[in-house]
Amino acid sequence: MDPIVQVQGLRKTYGETVAVDDVSFEIEEGEIFGMVGPNGAGKTTTTECIEGLRTPDQGRLRVLGFDPVTQERLLRPLIGTQLQSTNLPNGLIVWEALDLYASFYPDPIDWSELIDQLGLTEKRNTPFRKLSGGQKQRLFIALALVNDPRLVFFDELTTGLDPQARHVIWDLVRGVRQRGKTVFLTTHYMEEAERLCDRVAIMDRGKIVALDTPGNLIRSIVSESRIVFTVDDLQNRQGTLTGILENLPAVKRVEKGADQFTIYGREAGKYGPSHLLIQVVEALASQEVAFRDLSSDQPNLEDVFLALTGQAIRD
Repeated sequence: MDPIVQVQGLRKTYGETVAVDDVSFEIEEGEIFGMVGPNGAGKTTTTECIEGLRTPDQGRLRVLGFDPVTQERLLRPLIGTQLQSTNLPNGLIVWEALDLYASFYPDPIDWSELIDQLGLTEKRNTPFRKLSGGQKQRLFIALALVNDPRLVFFDELTTGLDPQARHVIWDLVRGVRQRGKTVFLTTHYMEEAERLCDRVAIMDRGKIVALDTPGNLIRSIVSESRIVFTVDDLQNRQGTLTGILENLPAVKRVEKGADQFTIYGREAGKYGPSHLLIQVVEALASQEVAFRDLSSDQPNLEDVFLALTGQAIRD
């Protein structure tokens, strides 16, 4: 089967600013495909070109076999979209919103089933302004699914939600894929991309700098072992302890907080994570240092993201 989305040589500029620069990738049917990147990386422009909301300057796009620019009318009924800035009139009732959106399509699904499936039954007659953040996001998911699309776009779906609501939304996204849909997800949360996505594209400065499964991306970086622990009464012995830890063979660098140490191990050679842990604990014991909350961190997608895009704040 052909990929459900094909992007080849996509380029989009705004004046002298190159927002998307020769981007190419494909999305297979039935996968959750994630796109992450710093602010201004080109994620939104790329997504809007695929959705048919912007016209690229160069490149070839095919979405479900259609050109999203010249065949937008044929494509629109086949895709569902939840935009980052989605909003509804404050007085619009939940069921009214779904009924309204369903009227836009020739063959919508029974939206009353969506209300039940997305846990909005008790809010059926509630106006939009009285919904919580998580309830609004569930409504937006329902609106994106009311036309029974084959491809669904979710843009920053869980921004601003508390951890409990975020996990509920993650389960709902997995449920969307289980319904046979393909999901295109953009997010700022690396944990979200790592947990949900089959493959992730990392964008930076208008280009895709990496694209693979989360596991392969994590394995691709030269990662540092990391140990974090807390020391009480650190102020009186910080200098001596720092010097001892920095001189351990398995230690690459030491970062100090108010009462916390983060120890980074060397990436290669004979000093693996276990060597780092043993050397640090033995050093602390030899100095009779009482420590607590010791943990050994493993590399994750956020480490990949920072390694590829840097740590400077982008505007």
